[in-house]
Amino acid sequence: MTGYFIGVDAGNTMVKAALFDATGQMCAVASRSSETLQPEPGFVERSPEGLWDAASGAIRDCLAQSGLSGAEVLAIGAAGHGNGLYLMDDAGRGLIGIQSMDNRAEALASQIAAAHGEDILSRAQSRPWPAMTPVLLRWLLENKPDLLARAHRAVLCKDVIVHGLTGRMGSDISDLAGAGLLALPALQYDDALLRLYGIETLRHLLPDPAQSDTVVGHVSGTAAEATGLAEGTPVVAGLFDVLASTLGAGTSQAGEASIVAGSWSINQVFTRKLPDHPRALLASVLGRDTWVSCECSPTSAANLEWFVQTFLKDEAQATGEDPFALCNRLAAEADPERDLPVFHPFLYAGPVPGARGGFSAMGAWHSRGDLVRALYEGVAFGHRAHFEILDPNRRFRTATLSGGAAKSKLWAQIFADALGMTLRLSDCTETGARGAAIAAAVGAGVFESFDAATRVMAHHTSEIAPDPVAQAQLDDRYRRWCAYRDALMAAWTPSKGHD
Repeated sequence: MTGYFIGVDAGNTMVKAALFDATGQMCAVASRSSETLQPEPGFVERSPEGLWDAASGAIRDCLAQSGLSGAEVLAIGAAGHGNGLYLMDDAGRGLIGIQSMDNRAEALASQIAAAHGEDILSRAQSRPWPAMTPVLLRWLLENKPDLLARAHRAVLCKDVIVHGLTGRMGSDISDLAGAGLLALPALQYDDALLRLYGIETLRHLLPDPAQSDTVVGHVSGTAAEATGLAEGTPVVAGLFDVLASTLGAGTSQAGEASIVAGSWSINQVFTRKLPDHPRALLASVLGRDTWVSCECSPTSAANLEWFVQTFLKDEAQATGEDPFALCNRLAAEADPERDLPVFHPFLYAGPVPGARGGFSAMGAWHSRGDLVRALYEGVAFGHRAHFEILDPNRRFRTATLSGGAAKSKLWAQIFADALGMTLRLSDCTETGARGAAIAAAVGAGVFESFDAATRVMAHHTSEIAPDPVAQAQLDDRYRRWCAYRDALMAAWTPSKGHD
């Protein structure tokens, strides 16, 4: 079958739309920014209408860039950041959009975890954390009940885009499972689980779930005008963006592992059954029978974005050099055998409430290149710490790597050395959008399964093996990184009796 598929990938700051053919070749990509609002410290929000405007504009720009007509698109899928919370009223208007970087419910998450964390883990294979959807629902119940009273549905990021395309206010099982809202392995809402979160009275707000590749609607006339798509184009339910990025990078089968180094540190292992004794932060499902355990936190390449915006943006603009190319050049100038600083990538969140990011062990002789190299290593060490929870017996020795780190040869090598893993790099820079397009291709009936679609549509360009000498050096530096982290725990943890 000839034709094309569009995947929309909505992160916390950008929304991208990319067009792919049935072999997975990317034909065009466009992006629009979605304004982030921070009305109070720890609050990270966006307008649901602004999210849809960014998505529809990106789709329109993508089609214009491709030179194709909307009628040539066979189906469309969307992926978006997991957790957070988007409230819609009964007319489909957005009431609030809380993003996954939000930290307003930090104290509440700790409270729920202390009271019911083990029971939640056994039922949902998830651990309470500040931007977890049910934790945010509980926070709104306690702090903004009037807003909840106006709500008709509580949905997730990519669901806002599906609603804009079709009018449907639903979700899919991968996102709902990843948000800890479904009992596993039943993949159903469970009153006992909702009671543990304290949101049993809000069940009426929870969206109807569908399989990620199920066609849940068709592009409406209004959406067709906004996007350039043909009215009636099939739209699938879509999926959790960490799974979309993994699919788009070429991982879909049990026994495989995936690393996504984007705004979030995403570390996943794929299995045929859920673990008997879960350790990971959350679990999700790909398709109908592939379980995904995931350790994640907002501690990855967003740290480099902060460094660039804070220290290098003006210089890059003045010289015309790409700021991330400047980072790579500076990091390459650092001597990896020197006594480098230590960087903890906890600018947005960390291993305990109150954790903060920053450099330690700095000396007057350290250069900017040393700082960038330390940041690269510190982010990779954060991923390694997650894998020590996720895979303590080190059964997974190979993984796909996607996200910002995969775009830098130097940083990708540091990842391989720091984790002691062989990393496969994708042939596509927009793996999240390609994963969403893969779901659309399966929903359109072009492929019978995610595995079949991934084998055809996703490929790897190269493998990076760890260098034994560099691995030994980074093993030593990782132990130092952990020692500083552990020593700082007491300073980060608030004293009892204080907020």
